[in-house]
Amino acid sequence: MNVVKFGGSSLASGSQLKKVLQIIKEDPARKVVVVSAPGKRSSEDDKVTDLLISLGTAVLNNDEYLGFLQRVMARYISIAEELNLGEEIIKEIHMDLLALVAGNKQKPDYYLDAFKASGENNNAKLVAAYFNQEGLPARYINPQEAGLLVTDEPGNARVLSESYENLYQLRQIDEVIVFPGFFGYTKTGEVCTFSRGGSDITGAILANGTRAALYENFTDVDAIYAANPNVVENPKRIKELTYREMRELSYAGFTVLHDEALHPAFKQGIPVQIKNTNNPAAPGTSILKERHSADQGVVGIASSNGFCSIYIEKYLMNREVGFGRRVLEILEDQEVSYEHMPSGIDDLTIILRDHQLTEEGEAHLLNRLKSELQADSVVIEHDIALIMIVGEGMRQKIGTMSKAATAFAESKINIDMINQGASEVSVMFGIGAEQEDLAIQSLYQAFFEK
Repeated sequence: MNVVKFGGSSLASGSQLKKVLQIIKEDPARKVVVVSAPGKRSSEDDKVTDLLISLGTAVLNNDEYLGFLQRVMARYISIAEELNLGEEIIKEIHMDLLALVAGNKQKPDYYLDAFKASGENNNAKLVAAYFNQEGLPARYINPQEAGLLVTDEPGNARVLSESYENLYQLRQIDEVIVFPGFFGYTKTGEVCTFSRGGSDITGAILANGTRAALYENFTDVDAIYAANPNVVENPKRIKELTYREMRELSYAGFTVLHDEALHPAFKQGIPVQIKNTNNPAAPGTSILKERHSADQGVVGIASSNGFCSIYIEKYLMNREVGFGRRVLEILEDQEVSYEHMPSGIDDLTIILRDHQLTEEGEAHLLNRLKSELQADSVVIEHDIALIMIVGEGMRQKIGTMSKAATAFAESKINIDMINQGASEVSVMFGIGAEQEDLAIQSLYQAFFEK
């Protein structure tokens, strides 16, 4: 049994769904299909999930919402008409959305999560109806029916361990299972979504729960590449990655796969295959526990922006017991999470995601760090990009850091921060965001073209 997940671009129109049907028919092992909400049909288009967020927000704010409702329905109607589906499925989707509008607004976070989840949920119903119409026996399964239980954290839910045993029962279903991604249910019956893009997570959870032989993730690219094709011309295709390499690359900016998606598959040792809905014959990229290919050191270069750094300096910081704990307590009190915290004997740097700080919150945080820690200096710097080079083989390759530093120096890129984990799978550099693309190009030339 294989679990197959299709992203929003693969389900954006009726013509895309025809490709999906053919892909499922080609391999009888593809028994579980996880679907996203319809994505963009063109760069000017809207994702259905974005429209649903606007719809739910407008209702909560007592603003005019019918325009958003009509736009959401228009997307499903367009797909249904292109596939010659009857009116029944459209009526069902319309009734579902009206029920959401009339839902309980006393818990805004849960209310919005129900809207967000409906994109995947209603699309799964539509896809199952289309499969059956075309002679492929299919059954829509709701996550609550399947026992996909999650933590009570709207917008950031995590799967509960008992879900895996519940999901194993799906193996008894003869039809192709069509399962909505992105959300599960709390033990009290509330809908809670994973973080944005979380349909990838659902696919990996189902692969684990059903003990799948393979988790296939279909998107709109032929493979994962060694660098962003929008930044580097014709980058090298990556044939194989380890779970850890993919996790690092996803975190650092590779958008092909959600950065939290691999863990459920990793726990069960299930291989993951990235494929292209528009070119299913392409071999794609395999993600495995161990790579079979030769060890080449760096396998990929990724980047992400939208970060800031807070630099704290205090003489004899290294002798002050509990200093790091107090830093973390202040961050926790401010409800701010940190990404990295490299340190020296008298200083440390905290890397945060910029969106967590309002102007007022930033001033309050800096004041607390300065006064409560009695720091000599506390300085914040915005517009930071993180550049990451990744590869299990870096542990055996001498000169990796030297090659990276030389590439930066030759391109006149100043390095603000360097951080390397103990696993030695990745090295991260903090630089000014305005030099992000140049940094990627310089590193790619150093590691893949010289």
